[in-house]
Amino acid sequence: MTELQASLIAIGGTIVVGVISYNKWQEYKARKTVQRAFSGEPEDVLMQSAPAQKEAAAGRQEPTFDGAQQGAAATAFHGASAEASSTADSAHAAQAEGAASEAAGQGAIDDAGQPQVRARAVQKDLPVDELIDCIIPFSLEGPVRGDKLLPKLQGLRHVGNKPVHVIGQRDDGLWEPVTQGVGYFDLQAGVQLANRGGALNEIEYSELIMRLRQIADEIEAEVDVPDMTEVMRRARSLHQFVAEYDAQLSVNVRSNGAPWAINTLLSALERQGFDLRPDGRLVMPDGEGGVLFSMSTNVTLAEETTSRLTLLLDVPRVTPARDGFGAMTACARMLASRLDGTVVDDGNQPLSDDTLAEIAGQVAEFYTQMEAATIPAGSVRALRLFS
Repeated sequence: MTELQASLIAIGGTIVVGVISYNKWQEYKARKTVQRAFSGEPEDVLMQSAPAQKEAAAGRQEPTFDGAQQGAAATAFHGASAEASSTADSAHAAQAEGAASEAAGQGAIDDAGQPQVRARAVQKDLPVDELIDCIIPFSLEGPVRGDKLLPKLQGLRHVGNKPVHVIGQRDDGLWEPVTQGVGYFDLQAGVQLANRGGALNEIEYSELIMRLRQIADEIEAEVDVPDMTEVMRRARSLHQFVAEYDAQLSVNVRSNGAPWAINTLLSALERQGFDLRPDGRLVMPDGEGGVLFSMSTNVTLAEETTSRLTLLLDVPRVTPARDGFGAMTACARMLASRLDGTVVDDGNQPLSDDTLAEIAGQVAEFYTQMEAATIPAGSVRALRLFS
């Protein structure tokens, strides 16, 4: 090896060592930035007062809610829901009758002339909803046991991406999902008319009817098939409502200086109450098994740093009582303060207090319209539709 070659090798080694040292120094600075930001007592943004939470808010898609457009969607859907309500299924009629019977039962008189109160079963919530499901009744020749039905229903959980449920009426008049060891005197199937994936279509409906008829033949029953044209009309109307109210609002926290180290940041966020899901998403639990809002680091799992965090609220899936919008924006402001960042919109423009207050008002109006459509945000109906 010549003296020149040895010199070149030495110079190359020095450069490599220098690059590695620089990268390590940058990583160290990013990690220390996050550690310093979260070194104090954690601030529980969910415990702030509602006025404090509502000072901040922001939206994905430069969030705006067109009140006229949303109102038109609610009006259109009310027409469909009114017709659905006018043809209420016998399961819900039985539920009302059960409540009336319970009240009437208290009027019975015992041998001593005293009012006699009889304990009665209470109708539980059902997975079949006349507003958002197409309900398909069976005509039974006699009672059918759940043990016989369940094996036949195993493969009937969905058509397309629409869930299917079957409920039965017991001898006490109450309805429940088909259960082993119980005899049923009436049956109904329900298929969800729409969700975020689209409206129930003719092919899915035809497939469902075919499979229900096969089950009916095996249990010596008949299926009372609703008119396909009317079912498709209701499905399209309901999906229009879903499309109009499918709103997701976001706020971003942008670093004012050096990027943040991912590993240190994730650990700190978990201490603040976020859950790290297996798919890499960070979510803030609502305390009852649901999600209040979520967060993205905007980088792949292979990256070591990020300079931007995005908090996202799935508006129709969070009840107004939880003020997910206020909690999300309060969390964003806390992170911006601790991490030397700025709360910005999707266009990287700082969000002013006036803008945040305006969007907060739009969110409140949005919730009012959902309530008027009898599909309140965060309700079981809303969670099913916006899935």
